[in-house]
Amino acid sequence: MKRPFSFGVVLRRIREYLKKERLADAAMFELAARGHRSLFEQLVGCVISIRTLDEVSLPVSLELFAAAPTPTKIAALSVERIDRLIRASSFHRAKAATIREIARRTAGEFDGTLPCDADVLTSFKGVGPKCANLALTIACGASRIAVDIHVHRVTNRWGAVRTRTPEATMEALEKILPKRYWIEINRLLVPFGKHVCTGRAPRCSICPVLSYCRQVGVTTHR
Repeated sequence: MKRPFSFGVVLRRIREYLKKERLADAAMFELAARGHRSLFEQLVGCVISIRTLDEVSLPVSLELFAAAPTPTKIAALSVERIDRLIRASSFHRAKAATIREIARRTAGEFDGTLPCDADVLTSFKGVGPKCANLALTIACGASRIAVDIHVHRVTNRWGAVRTRTPEATMEALEKILPKRYWIEINRLLVPFGKHVCTGRAPRCSICPVLSYCRQVGVTTHR
């Protein structure tokens, strides 16, 4: 018998579980904790993280910023040089071109500082709503929901939403998720989705919110 679903209760339980288990923070929040909080750094870091494990994307981002810490210095690098620096990430060649263009426009059009404007961020090729929203929440404190594959999978598995794409999940959550959780939900569900509510055979036996989860689509679990 499942309990009535409550975002407040579920997210509080997950927050407590992550703290107790000392699971690593989501990569973009960890990047900010290490001093890379600017909107430019967060956007570039998010581009690097696309389809790439946090364990890879975080050190790759740190290496890039160590080699070229400002938009001007990254813009001065060739695409080939950026590609070599981020080669461990997925689709690194395309990302290198995107990163150089972001750096070039940031340095040239915006005097080195990107504005907290979603339309500007999504005007860059390769930057979608997820990266724009995540960068804006961390760097600018904007109330936006960043939906990656973990947020999409977990909220659908809970039965809180019923959607087919992360973009649709974002729109659905904007209607039902209290605003006070908009920034936090990505930070909580990325590590939760990586370590507990995994894509295949989720670890339901240790899940702190199993009694609230409808386990939609779960056929095998641990």
